[in-house]
Amino acid sequence: MVARGLSEVIMENVRRAEFWETLENMSVRCGLCPHRCIINIDSVGLCGVRENHGGELVASCYGVVSSIALDPIEKKPLYMFHPRKQILSVGGFGCNLNCPFCQNHEISVVDEGNSEFGIRNSELAVKKRWLAARGRCFLPEDIAELAVKTVKDGNIGVAYTYNEPLIGYEFLRDCAESVHSAGLKNILVTNGCINEEPLETLLPYVDAMNIDLKGFTDAFYKRLGGDLETVKKTIDKSREHCHVEVTTLVVPGENEKDIEDIARWLSSLSPEIPLHLSRFFPRFMFSEKEPTPRETIIKLRDVAKEYLNNVYAGNM
Repeated sequence: MVARGLSEVIMENVRRAEFWETLENMSVRCGLCPHRCIINIDSVGLCGVRENHGGELVASCYGVVSSIALDPIEKKPLYMFHPRKQILSVGGFGCNLNCPFCQNHEISVVDEGNSEFGIRNSELAVKKRWLAARGRCFLPEDIAELAVKTVKDGNIGVAYTYNEPLIGYEFLRDCAESVHSAGLKNILVTNGCINEEPLETLLPYVDAMNIDLKGFTDAFYKRLGGDLETVKKTIDKSREHCHVEVTTLVVPGENEKDIEDIARWLSSLSPEIPLHLSRFFPRFMFSEKEPTPRETIIKLRDVAKEYLNNVYAGNM
């Protein structure tokens, strides 16, 4: 297995996307996530990776890998799914949210000069992705082969992480099928912003998920360009099919007051769902903010423990 150079895969990395419909004037509507972007020809959706090419929606990020590493599974974080094992972690580019406190904005924001939601020019977005990736591209069988080779190092499968994996649905699905066929595990680390049909199609290949629940008000999610009810449905639906843990990044002055409501709601599904409370560190548009005090995390952990049996204070 070798990483393919840019010249070898410039055409290979484009795949016809799934979950879309044709509109007038060769525009298309993407149906992958709740945004349902209407994308004009030669433009991309707000995720930066789903492109209208000649009146067809394509996944221009297929196989493009920004990061790949063997991580402790607790880093995802997953504390109650094969603890003390390793997981091959693979990331791409782009995201379908616009969190000003993003801890991975270098790869999640395709074009930092245009971080407001809206349709971005596809040529600029694709060029920046390729430069950032230094031409690294993998096929699904490459990822599965590498996962198998690292079993000797304690690896149990592949985690799709670092950026938002669901926006690269086609590559994610194909990788998950290959990894599943190899007898290894598939893990998603995701914001949960996906529509029901693509989620249901993917879940048979998923063994565990860590889902970000960023807050618990519609207003907060609207600021991020997301939809709270969609994320709640993703959590509820996914836990019926695979192991699910939930993470909330506690951002000072933004979502501390939501933690009790989050814990109460998760408990209504099952008090056994693990909740991870993570510290915010200054990043992206919130680079001037102070890190979340450790005392705040401990206090909120104790609040959440009134409802849930497994609450963890992370990044301490």
